[in-house]
Amino acid sequence: MRKNHRLRWAAIPIAASLAIVLSGCTQAQLHGFLPGFEEGQPAVTNQTDRIGGLWTTSWLVLLVVGLITWGLTIWTVVVYRRRKGQTGLPVQLRYNMPIEIFYTIVPLILVLGFFAFTARDQMAIEARFAAPDVKIEVIGKQWAWDFNYVNEDVYSPGIQGQPDLNGPKGSLVESELPTLVLPVGKKIELALESRDVIHSFWVIDFLYKKDMIPDKTNYMSVIPERIGTYSGKCAELCGEYHSQMLFKVKVVSQADYEAYTQSLRVAGNEGQLDNGYKRNQNLPGTTAPTVQEGN
Repeated sequence: MRKNHRLRWAAIPIAASLAIVLSGCTQAQLHGFLPGFEEGQPAVTNQTDRIGGLWTTSWLVLLVVGLITWGLTIWTVVVYRRRKGQTGLPVQLRYNMPIEIFYTIVPLILVLGFFAFTARDQMAIEARFAAPDVKIEVIGKQWAWDFNYVNEDVYSPGIQGQPDLNGPKGSLVESELPTLVLPVGKKIELALESRDVIHSFWVIDFLYKKDMIPDKTNYMSVIPERIGTYSGKCAELCGEYHSQMLFKVKVVSQADYEAYTQSLRVAGNEGQLDNGYKRNQNLPGTTAPTVQEGN
């Protein structure tokens, strides 16, 4: 009884210390140091909180499991170590039914729990909008990006990242990187396609990426919730200049989005870029992707 009383009093300062430490954490720390979380700012998309929560919770559970496992291992090594004067082997046990049931059932519960929460969040993230506000076709190519704004029937062609001769070694000219412009607060459906080899569309602060496979269309559905500029890159090794296959995502107001798509129309970028250009046809005399009017 006295032992339980002591444990209760010992738990109070431990719990208080833990609460103080957690209350002093920043948003980045509370979300496992993932990018895209800032103090006083909304989440970058409608899914980043969900992804951050799954990541952080998984690490906390695994940390507890690790501490228990290492604690029991060290305790066993210390308590049952060979002492001076002891000879021979310790008593050998064939089995211990309660322990065997424990280390079979507990890992099974953990695996099923991780699977259930991951499947739940994956279904929510992968669900396509029934009626998206904006449809955009993203075409990956060696080694740049093209963007077709389907609703507005305009396009933005991209070029490979160009070295910045006036900047630090290895830097690129930021102003020449392909830029995908999205309106804030709108349901966006991105149709992801490849023109040649496998690429992967990754916006770092979105905490999400998806492969782009030739002759297959994958979809990403997202609602941008914070105005700003975010970095993107190809996350699949796709050839010699893979490291220069970068792009930017600008989340802007609806008025700025309309002004941007209108500027593409004024510049003559009407229609939709064809994604029919295949890597196997990249031979002398092969024409570049064409613009299909009226799509």
